[in-house]
Amino acid sequence: MGSQEVSSTVDWQGKHVTVAGLGVSGIPAARALHERGALVTVVNDGDDERARAQAAELEALGITVRLGDGATLPPSTELVVTAPGWQPDKPLFLAAAEAGVPVWGDVELAWRLRGTGGREPAPWLAVTGTNGKTTTVRMLASILEAAGLRTAAVGNIGVSLLDAVLGETEYDVLAVELSSYQLHWAPSLRAHSAAVLNLAPDHLDWHGSMAAYAADKGRVYEGNKVACVYNAADPATEDLVREADVEEGCRAIGFTLGAPGPSQLGVVDGILVDRAFVANRQKQAQELAEVTDVNPPAPHNIANALAAAALARAFGVAPAAVRDGLRAFRPDAHRIEHVADIDEVRYVDDSKATNTHATEASLAAYDSIVWIAGGLAKGATFDELVTGAAKRLRGVVLIGADRALIREALTRHAPEVPVVDLDRTDTGAMSEAVARAAELARPGDTVLLAPACASMDMFTNYNKRGEAFADAVRARADESA
Repeated sequence: MGSQEVSSTVDWQGKHVTVAGLGVSGIPAARALHERGALVTVVNDGDDERARAQAAELEALGITVRLGDGATLPPSTELVVTAPGWQPDKPLFLAAAEAGVPVWGDVELAWRLRGTGGREPAPWLAVTGTNGKTTTVRMLASILEAAGLRTAAVGNIGVSLLDAVLGETEYDVLAVELSSYQLHWAPSLRAHSAAVLNLAPDHLDWHGSMAAYAADKGRVYEGNKVACVYNAADPATEDLVREADVEEGCRAIGFTLGAPGPSQLGVVDGILVDRAFVANRQKQAQELAEVTDVNPPAPHNIANALAAAALARAFGVAPAAVRDGLRAFRPDAHRIEHVADIDEVRYVDDSKATNTHATEASLAAYDSIVWIAGGLAKGATFDELVTGAAKRLRGVVLIGADRALIREALTRHAPEVPVVDLDRTDTGAMSEAVARAAELARPGDTVLLAPACASMDMFTNYNKRGEAFADAVRARADESA
């Protein structure tokens, strides 16, 4: 059974399908395939209490589950459907390749199964990039809703695409966040329009190289029908557009924080404007919204808004809906979230900034910063980040296991900036970090938690880290009230 032979029109009855991984994507995939008559075997590396409980639920349906052995390809397997995080060099996939068995991700399966039940499949507006994906997809969904369209923000955002395409709700269009992992396993995906927001080194241990990472991101443009949206400030994203095989008439649409050229969206005198989806893009520009309609109006978030607007306009959304959707949008917690003002100092939680690229954008949003940083570096280096931010730094407070890497970069490139190095990795360190940052701050400054690192050395996840910061700030606000 080749990769092109299995589709929504195929009779799944009796097809041997192996689902790799329990969890957000694996369980819905196993259920969907079982309901269509496939003979499903789920394999999972883990064999803990949670996995056993999930396995029991699937086994009660008649699905075979094999815990503690995700490496061996079950006999008679005709298709593997994998959770996106499983690395391509796992023995299971090597065995599948040797046997000529195709491997799909949950996104590929959702793409193949959309439109079943006789209803018209909803087009996908897809977003990928190293940073900003979730915010952009949620902005896009808000704009589409403002236009009166039935839509949902789905994919890597945490809402299963399978649930969206197979559920009872019939959507007009889907706003789809896609990770590089998901795109790697989605060979036949063909979006209506798609955007790559930016490219910076990330997940290189999974992909093997920056070139492979970029190539997987670039898959989002393959077969686009109307628009390939790229970042004019990031030439690598435009290169991916040039390399893509798209449908006849599909256009390259850029977004920029400066004045837009023809076929671009950009900013003029505090106004988001469109010179792409207008009758005469050489001479005309359409006002979409004001910069102040973007929440928060930090430069990288304005870029997110422009990308969302470009995809919405590619789908035919009116300018007023772009404005209304951006005004209605509220960012998720821990994404440049204003926590409090204390003694004329602003405290901002951007715990979601878990890599240097995201932190660079966060630091660029403020003029004078006391920066709280550190955690697990995941192999990152910090020289370029510190060099670019040095003039904005009032001071730095370092926490976490790999803080020495940031301290060394500061010594090399910002030796005049005061640095407090907290030799702590307990969760209570955040309270001390906020207190020390407050001592360094002056009226008009911003105390910014933008760690540039992962959180797992001290916290369960970046949400818990952000909550610890916000709790410490609010406690301090109560004391000064």
